[in-house]
Amino acid sequence: MERMLKNLFLYLSKNKTMTRAARKYGLRFGASRFVAGESLEMASAVIADLNRKGLAVTIDYLGEFIEDEQEARQMADQCIEAIRMIGRNDLDSQLSLKLTSMGLDLSERVVMDNMRRILEEAKANHVFVTLDMEDFPRCQPTLDVFKRLKAEYNELGTVIQAYLYRTEKDISELDEFQPNLRLVKGAYKESREVAFADKKDVDENFKKIIKQHVLNGNFTAVATHDDKIIEYTKELVNFHGIAGDCFEFQMLYGIRNEKQLELVEEGYKVRVYVPYGTDWYGYFMRRLAERPANVIFVLKGLFKK
Repeated sequence: MERMLKNLFLYLSKNKTMTRAARKYGLRFGASRFVAGESLEMASAVIADLNRKGLAVTIDYLGEFIEDEQEARQMADQCIEAIRMIGRNDLDSQLSLKLTSMGLDLSERVVMDNMRRILEEAKANHVFVTLDMEDFPRCQPTLDVFKRLKAEYNELGTVIQAYLYRTEKDISELDEFQPNLRLVKGAYKESREVAFADKKDVDENFKKIIKQHVLNGNFTAVATHDDKIIEYTKELVNFHGIAGDCFEFQMLYGIRNEKQLELVEEGYKVRVYVPYGTDWYGYFMRRLAERPANVIFVLKGLFKK
């Protein structure tokens, strides 16, 4: 049943008709648990509140389906406004974005022009930018863009997914760039030809790449809600004497809030991924696919008066 639900929600996450309907009807059906709001002002208030609790943030203006160059430019404009907001309010926040929203599927010129505009603003405001990883066909194009931009801008990172067979090799090839990487399990539906299908295999590969990247000496963001992975990371950094400013834990907004604060109390750096915007549908579906408990929460919310 769990696998069937996961596949269903991942299928729905790519439905453009449902995406358009979600934009129209707003943050209903429980999505507000995982999305900070539809406006930058709402997100700013959430970031400030999380900062007061000792939590760092990375903010993401949601958007995945870009139809033309104008829409991609508008998405980039939103990212620039978010960067300026972070700088203006002196918030402890980074920026995350998907290259498809910047025009990755349109042309090299569009995505590179938009990214350079964003990174120039990020440089001026001292805001770090992470390129989120998407589905398998966009993995290599994302890494190609990252490598080109990393040669021009230092404050840039990307994401590596543990469920892909290619991941260990990717980390080895990226090592020359001394990259800041967010390591995740992966949240897209992929074929067995390119990705591990069994959770235990994904978990083992996750541990392997955490150790690989940490011992490379590069900054490592371990993005997980899994207690076993969290404990593994703690033991790894303690055994090898890894300094606290060389790694951090990352978690999603609205998931395991108590655990986030518990880790902060223990002295670990925790960064919360805070999405906002009207194009929340795809992101919301992937969160439902990850954990059955999320579905139960949403169903309860629907029937509350």
